[in-house]
Amino acid sequence: MLEKAQRRFLDILASIYIYNEHRGYSSIDRVLEAVYVRHPGEKDFIAAVEKHRADERKHYLMFRRYFEGRGYMPYAVDKSCGHIDRLVSATFGCGVDDLDPRAVIASDDLFFKLCRIIMLTEMRGMHQLDAPFFVRMIASDPALVKIYAVIRRDEPSHWQPYMTWLKAHGGTMPTFSERAADFMTHRTLVYAKVPALFMNPRLPRRTSWQDETDGEASLAPMEPAAVPAE
Repeated sequence: MLEKAQRRFLDILASIYIYNEHRGYSSIDRVLEAVYVRHPGEKDFIAAVEKHRADERKHYLMFRRYFEGRGYMPYAVDKSCGHIDRLVSATFGCGVDDLDPRAVIASDDLFFKLCRIIMLTEMRGMHQLDAPFFVRMIASDPALVKIYAVIRRDEPSHWQPYMTWLKAHGGTMPTFSERAADFMTHRTLVYAKVPALFMNPRLPRRTSWQDETDGEASLAPMEPAAVPAE
């Protein structure tokens, strides 16, 4: 019974991650749309953001391959499990999908804020992977250990360029209210949402993959970013 409970927990954890990786790269499209228009000459920053998006999709595909290898779909988690969803809602007052790219393009304040929120999300993700409890929980699944090792390796390059760019352009670092929102988002997910999902015996599994609605992205050849070889 303990092994079954541990398997369920790991599946829920991986389901939350695959959701967040997909939301991550689809949300970064808004940053890219803005920076292409506002700062077309910022080649290094554009390259860093493009790499960030590519890494998020790579991570998503690793989790997809992981579930495909296990022979079943992820659990059907929703926006309530999305760190970026909750943080954008708390700081912008609207959902990620409701962010108006034109407004972000037109306003330094909104663009700087979006960069800070992405930076906070990525830093939180990096610290989560270093948490002793997290490390102990995934230790029983070598495939997951290797996936998270890839993510941990990539994380610094996901938040450092935003910090560097903000400093170079007079943008502020995350405000107290933004950091507080990040803290509360993390606490809510870890101590409320994950236990609620674990205790829900009717929690369904997805019937399709998130990237099936990505348009061109879903039609692109799958990168060889399968589960790292054991």
